[in-house]
Amino acid sequence: MLQACLEGLHIHPDGCYVDVTFGGGGHSRAMYEQLGANGSLVAFDQDPDARSNGWEADNFHFVAANFSFLKNHLRALGIRQVDGILADLGVSSHQFDTSSRGFSIRGNDRLDMRMNPQSPLSAHEVINTYDEEDLIRIFRNYGEIDRARKIAHEICVARSGSSIDTTADLIDLVNPWAPRNKEHKFHAQLFQALRIEVNQELEALEKFLLQSAEVIKPGGYLVVMSYHSLEDRLVKNFLKRGNMDGSLTKDFYGKLIKPFDEVNRKPITATEEEISQNPRARSAKLRIAVRNGE
Repeated sequence: MLQACLEGLHIHPDGCYVDVTFGGGGHSRAMYEQLGANGSLVAFDQDPDARSNGWEADNFHFVAANFSFLKNHLRALGIRQVDGILADLGVSSHQFDTSSRGFSIRGNDRLDMRMNPQSPLSAHEVINTYDEEDLIRIFRNYGEIDRARKIAHEICVARSGSSIDTTADLIDLVNPWAPRNKEHKFHAQLFQALRIEVNQELEALEKFLLQSAEVIKPGGYLVVMSYHSLEDRLVKNFLKRGNMDGSLTKDFYGKLIKPFDEVNRKPITATEEEISQNPRARSAKLRIAVRNGE
């Protein structure tokens, strides 16, 4: 949904924009091409592999960091406010397709799932060291898995004999409890839960959203594309209500206190043509909002 993202940002040539999920650089390149000499683009990515997709230019800055540190890194560059921010959440195509990263349910790769390979916590450590109750919490809260208790127990029993080292080891272990004819979805939910825990994705998203309200100038745009309900719920609540839990906060006059106004009340989804070209787009939900205030 590249075109929808670009249109949502309302890019003007002299503006300052941020892509907080640089990845392969496709979105950033398209944004940069709409800027003039006085415009600037800042790209964030915690994965060191992403840096090689950047380019040299006085008005392009690559920040090797998680977007939860957005405000501090922008200030280090001398930037207080920007005209728009794009966030394309989740795992990049490069991370999914690089077998050594352990994100894919296909193959037999070491359990890893770190978006930043330098991070201390990996999926291997979660599976082999977390206690049963913590595994239950992760599978229920982040994977919305019905048989979380049974699966967590079987993992703990199995690892008492030998460690669970690879993606195939884990899938083989839990496969007997996968719903019939829904094995692929079940495995994806399990891996999603582990990935969210390893990378603290929801906590990072909350921090980013709160900071976006501080750094986007009034009239600027926030464009966020999410890929599962947990992400989308946080984004939706923040844009609609101004907080993550969806509660209402009003001022003395009864006006709802929130930093953004939604441009699209319902999320934009991919067309069938886009899905045919990129099957991962099927689950994408795009939300666009404008910073209110003066």
